[in-house]
Amino acid sequence: MDSKTPNAAASPKAALAGLKVLELGQLIAGPFAAKTLADFGADVIKIEPPAAGDPLRKWRMLKDGTSVWWQVQSRNKRSLALDLKDPEGQAIVRKLAAEVDVLIENFRPGAMEGWGLAPEDLLKLNPRLIVLRISGYGQTGPYRNRPGFGVIGEAMGGLRHLTAEPGRVPVRVGVSLGDTLAALHGVIGILLALQHRHATGEGQVIDIALYEAVFNCMESLLPEYSAFGAVRGPAGSALPGIAPTNAYRCKDGGYALIAGNGDSIFRRLMALIRRDDLANDPALADNAGRVARVHELDEVIGAWTAQRTVDEVLAALDEASVPGGRIYTIADIAADPHYRARDMLQEVRMDDGSTLAVPGVVPKLSRTPGGHRRNAPVLGQDSEAVLREVGLTAQQIQALRDRGVIQGAPA
Repeated sequence: MDSKTPNAAASPKAALAGLKVLELGQLIAGPFAAKTLADFGADVIKIEPPAAGDPLRKWRMLKDGTSVWWQVQSRNKRSLALDLKDPEGQAIVRKLAAEVDVLIENFRPGAMEGWGLAPEDLLKLNPRLIVLRISGYGQTGPYRNRPGFGVIGEAMGGLRHLTAEPGRVPVRVGVSLGDTLAALHGVIGILLALQHRHATGEGQVIDIALYEAVFNCMESLLPEYSAFGAVRGPAGSALPGIAPTNAYRCKDGGYALIAGNGDSIFRRLMALIRRDDLANDPALADNAGRVARVHELDEVIGAWTAQRTVDEVLAALDEASVPGGRIYTIADIAADPHYRARDMLQEVRMDDGSTLAVPGVVPKLSRTPGGHRRNAPVLGQDSEAVLREVGLTAQQIQALRDRGVIQGAPA
């Protein structure tokens, strides 16, 4: 899977084989949505600014000058290094938009319009076009012009308030969850729009706000506030209103996660720790009763785990059919046989001949599985090929290269 080999065509069995996608975004949300489509066979043309490229190329840990994250976020894509601020670059985008099925962008609202690339204008060129727009606050509303990153969306969506120990500063999730949730909602929107287009021939615009994607996952927060005036607060490792479920410290200093909150599961858990009195207590027969005595239950379970190692606890829980697990580090993940059996730990060959472990493809489809067709491209790797596909001559391409409107070596 050498990144310098020509782009391999998607298998005819790929779910999205034949779908053409133009990605104008950068960093996380838009590119993650496009990556998901590319994994399942879509031909994704990623437009990057010449010289620097997508800033993600330089984020976090670099190998040979390029982020290893890049090999995950941009696999299966083609790179066109094109200046969107140049009129000729904008004209090329319009040529591409007239031919593709989906356009993805995650710039601040108004940027596309400022470049003469307003979705309503692109839809006139291609009425079947589906445009996904991801931004911090959406394309409308009083906050639309504010800059917004995933961490801000997580906070505004209600997530960050919950991620803390009671009385301590709320902490952020250790990955860009807000961006990823927005991207996945965007993919759902694209698939819905494709279904509508299949029935009617009409394209449309999908408006995704980072904070709304997070808010959509906040379960019962709003109805609880509406009905009871309740403002759910941080609860550390517990799950408020559902008991018992928590992280319990073990003899070796690690933690075991135990979810004993189903009625029959609770009885099995209490039998396992030899507390038949609690297993048979009518007051603990349902969740409401257990929530009322959650601190007592946590103490009892914690006393049992404190006498055993994590491995011993998990083995006993498995034997009793009680859900339990350990807190995985990435080292645990990389060594886990279940991850490997599910093809979630894949290796790709880099340009220097070394291998790099990357996550596998999700979801898993039985008839039209996704896959890794090519490594993430170098900047401008496919500029000439893409421009030839939309009818530019070698002379026109060279003129654009000479002016710095595009970047990429001649084919």
